[in-house]
Amino acid sequence: MYHADPPEVTKKLREMFYSAHYVHSHIAHFYALAAPDFVLGPDADPAVRNILGVVDKVGLPIGGEVIKHRGIAQDIQVMIAGRSTHLVWTLPGGVSKGITEEERAQIEEKAKSCVEFSKFTLQLFDDVVLKNKAYVDLILSEPYQLKTYYMGLVDQNDKVNFYDGKIKVVDPEGKEVAKYTPSEYLDNIAEHVEPWSYLKFPYLKKVGWKGFVDGKESGVYRAAPAARLNAASGMATPLAQEAYEKYITTLGKPVHATLANHWARVIELMYASERLLELAQDKSITDPNVRILPTETPTEGVGVVEAPRGTLYHHYKTDKNGFVEKANLIVGTTNNHAPISMSIKKAAMGLIKKGQVISNGILNMIEMAFRAYDPCFSCATHSLPGQMPLKLTIYDIHGKVVEQLERA
Repeated sequence: MYHADPPEVTKKLREMFYSAHYVHSHIAHFYALAAPDFVLGPDADPAVRNILGVVDKVGLPIGGEVIKHRGIAQDIQVMIAGRSTHLVWTLPGGVSKGITEEERAQIEEKAKSCVEFSKFTLQLFDDVVLKNKAYVDLILSEPYQLKTYYMGLVDQNDKVNFYDGKIKVVDPEGKEVAKYTPSEYLDNIAEHVEPWSYLKFPYLKKVGWKGFVDGKESGVYRAAPAARLNAASGMATPLAQEAYEKYITTLGKPVHATLANHWARVIELMYASERLLELAQDKSITDPNVRILPTETPTEGVGVVEAPRGTLYHHYKTDKNGFVEKANLIVGTTNNHAPISMSIKKAAMGLIKKGQVISNGILNMIEMAFRAYDPCFSCATHSLPGQMPLKLTIYDIHGKVVEQLERA
């Protein structure tokens, strides 16, 4: 947009910051939102099915490590960019400051600790989830399956990359159907509108919108962690690649299981930690020349990164004076809006049977289809009740309301 390509060191610094962001975000999502269902069980009392319940079950030392490493990742962000959220650092053509050798060394030690914690998290997932047949059966069960297209950013070697690359799309059989640059996104994505939602429903333009259905004939795609692993041919760091190979050996490829997003998320946690360490060990990252000053009037630009929740598009266009006159964003949650809706419906239809008492555990298992994607909806609604409002309406085959359940 500003016609000023940032120096190479700046791209490394930005990716370092972003890798730390991934570490803290994936730790929060896995341990606070997923672990209660798997460590305590989906039928556990809601009063204990939370992060405090997880800490009580696994022990204070492990709980302390979770909090410690989320804090470490945010400390790295503050060190690099002034703040961990709403950073005061990025500028057109670069950043406002670099890092010193002392800061680089500190980040390196913190990154090493994150790698060790990621190893622990993968082992925890193996011990608690993969060695529990009931959990594996749940992950692979039909109510949590959708066969869609899958989207993710890949590097020049076709490996998962969060910061830079081309957007790759594979079909439900794993065959590549598109690979494009950020500026080509409108040639590949369109957005459907429904009257009952403010949020749009993106779909693959060349396949078309066929409604809330999955399969090869439907343009619905997914862009969460499991989608990224489906789209790419592997991970770019050794320990993450090792974990990825176990993942696809166990589940096959492409993986259609919605709940597999949690496993993919801890593999990405390992990748983000390893990449953070790689960048911290690059001595050139302390180069003080961190900005190219823009000299031209801004015009138009498209940027794409992989947000933790899915592919993130930002597109801005200015008038002749450089003032923004058009902006278009397709964020991770929006990309997944149709499959989230479909996943919730399929889980409900698969879990609720005629004559069955609808327990709190059943309601929670329906929520699990949602939580596998994204914690951002509850944040975006600015809701502070301490629990997610849920209304469930059950209809018979003729469309007559049979039962309504509501949790305020």
